[in-house]
Amino acid sequence: MADLEQFQQETRDWLEANCPKTMRKPMRTESDACWGGRNFEFKSDDQRNWLKLMGEKGWTAPEWPKEYGGGGLSREQSKILKKEMARISARPPLQSFGIWMLGPALLKFGSEEQKKEYLPPIVRGEIRWCQGYSEPGAGSDLASLQTRCEDKGDHYLVNGQKVWTSYADKADWIFCLVRTNREARKHLGISFVLFDMASKGVSTKPITLISGKSPFCETFFDDVKVPKENLVGTLDRGWDIAKYLLTHEREMIGGSGGSAFASRGLGEVAVSALGADDDGQLSDTALRAKIATAELDGWAFLLTMERAKDEAKAGHGVGARSSMLKYYGTELNKRRFELMMASKGMSALEWEGEASNEGELPRAWLRTKGNSIEGGTSEVQLNIISKRILGLPDPKVV
Repeated sequence: MADLEQFQQETRDWLEANCPKTMRKPMRTESDACWGGRNFEFKSDDQRNWLKLMGEKGWTAPEWPKEYGGGGLSREQSKILKKEMARISARPPLQSFGIWMLGPALLKFGSEEQKKEYLPPIVRGEIRWCQGYSEPGAGSDLASLQTRCEDKGDHYLVNGQKVWTSYADKADWIFCLVRTNREARKHLGISFVLFDMASKGVSTKPITLISGKSPFCETFFDDVKVPKENLVGTLDRGWDIAKYLLTHEREMIGGSGGSAFASRGLGEVAVSALGADDDGQLSDTALRAKIATAELDGWAFLLTMERAKDEAKAGHGVGARSSMLKYYGTELNKRRFELMMASKGMSALEWEGEASNEGELPRAWLRTKGNSIEGGTSEVQLNIISKRILGLPDPKVV
């Protein structure tokens, strides 16, 4: 305990001395987030310096080993760091698919050379990654993917198409599932490769959603040369890596639901829009009850996430429980935005104009509808939960 108390004090002192004042304000829009990468345009010197300082300490990936650029912190120390950042409302220095998804997969399946080459730049925010999984004919049934990867002797040649590739038009590199054996059963014959999005033959086309905006793209590969050393794990066994990475993706997507409730008070938003009663409480009692219930559910979910992480750190793994976390977290996030819309009243319907920041809220509300699809549809997650967690039998076909 004494060591942890000392670490907490040292962490508090360091954050107070190094976190810029402008980085101690909640992010208002997605544009406030720092994604890093070779093409990222920093909004301020403070944002750049905050990433630099946290990256140098390895605190963008605090629990990764120090030899790969991480912070080398224990789970308990990482919790303290998170708590101390929350105390001063410090913004995350980096948003990164490399940290949330690729990094854990490389730590488990990558070669020593791959870990040393790719992990430190991820920690420092120097490479922005995107994920090449879903295809037009392989969404929920991901193992049906058909993007080809042919062995050409000294390199691989990749041809095919991916869809719903988040931020493909802004990413530097891609971690991609490809089919390397067309004769094998569909879950076999799949490999996991990495390559530069600036490679000849790679092109992207943004997909516009109902919200009018979108991070998603179609991504096309036409005779893309991939060095053989960029194969992660064993040839034709990429499905093992894909499943492992999906557990981290689902945790990441689900986690946004609980953290959203913890970061902003819905009650305050509602009071400012709809007014308070004589006791200073939200005048709409029915809405007040819904908000209170949702916020309690959000905090309960955060504690569940923390327990799942502790169990995983203890060697029990997450496995199918990631489907439970993903499903409930995304449902929470959708509830939050439904309540945000209700709390804003008629003004929530404004689609354009300075007062609504160009319809920021209704656009974000519409965007949450995709939470039920990305990272595995809710229907698929419920099937996984019923079979692998609850142990229910397959429904009989009548």
